[in-house]
Amino acid sequence: VLAALLLSCLAACRSAPADDPGRKARVDALYAKYKAEFPTVTEITPEAALALAATGRLLPIDTRDPAEQAVSSLPGAVTGAAYLADPAAFADRVPVAYCTIGYRSGVFAREAARQGLPVANLACGILGWLHAGGGLVDPDGRPTRTVHVYGRTWDLAPRDCRSVW
Repeated sequence: VLAALLLSCLAACRSAPADDPGRKARVDALYAKYKAEFPTVTEITPEAALALAATGRLLPIDTRDPAEQAVSSLPGAVTGAAYLADPAAFADRVPVAYCTIGYRSGVFAREAARQGLPVANLACGILGWLHAGGGLVDPDGRPTRTVHVYGRTWDLAPRDCRSVW
């Protein structure tokens, strides 16, 4: 299924729009296709996640590969493995899974729900977070505007970000 989704997106996503509204619109369109795979998964908008972060109640769960995590993450993020190892340790915060755009985190949230763990999927992933004005940190916790976008198809971060893949 993922391969079919990727192929369908490749034709539509050959080059990124030059402006941020166009990039955000492309992110939204891609996510709309992906989220159809997870009709029962609760999602949260980037704006709602930012509001939770502002109150210290957000638990970002990074479901990306270690190479992606080594570039940057949402502030305060834990890995999916760390969360699953001891969900009770994070009971005071709202668990929200994210990846580049929401597919892998949707899989994670669906599997967590099967284990009785309520995890929301961050709509549009780290790209949506950035377009909503969210920040990133590097592995040392310093603010950064560099983001791993998984591949050329998802090179849709705001223009003030540096994308790598």
